[in-house]
Amino acid sequence: MKIYEAIKNDHDIQRNLCDKIVTTSGESQERKKLWEDLKKELEVHAVAEERYFYSPLIDTDKMQEDARHGMAEHHEMDKLIQELNDTDMSSPHWLSTLQKLVEKVKHHLKDEEEDFFKKAKSVYSEEEADSLAKSYEATVDKYRKSWPDSIPGNE
Repeated sequence: MKIYEAIKNDHDIQRNLCDKIVTTSGESQERKKLWEDLKKELEVHAVAEERYFYSPLIDTDKMQEDARHGMAEHHEMDKLIQELNDTDMSSPHWLSTLQKLVEKVKHHLKDEEEDFFKKAKSVYSEEEADSLAKSYEATVDKYRKSWPDSIPGNE
């Protein structure tokens, strides 16, 4: 498996969670569970993706701007996640902030899948793409098991 497929598999999980959570209401058990699942997936994915997809691209002229853009979007999502954590889940503000997060997530996934992956294929060799996928998946598995404590800055 290549790094692009590994990341895309996690994107599909994120899309599914986004689609489900926007249909919930109030401070229901379903919303609470989906929110925890979505936060976990976004945080774990961002750390692993920055380490094994974006960081190696920062050193390339061809992808430096895209890598910085992708990491900046992760930071914007982190801010929205924090705002949601600090807001009453049954308030209209929580739902409007969630909508912003979902839009940001879907925009980010589209950027990567339709633009960044194509460019990265001209940077990473087949072997590098395989190796990065192995490292990425191992990190995602490890962080999922011990989330949120495994996320840098949460220790």
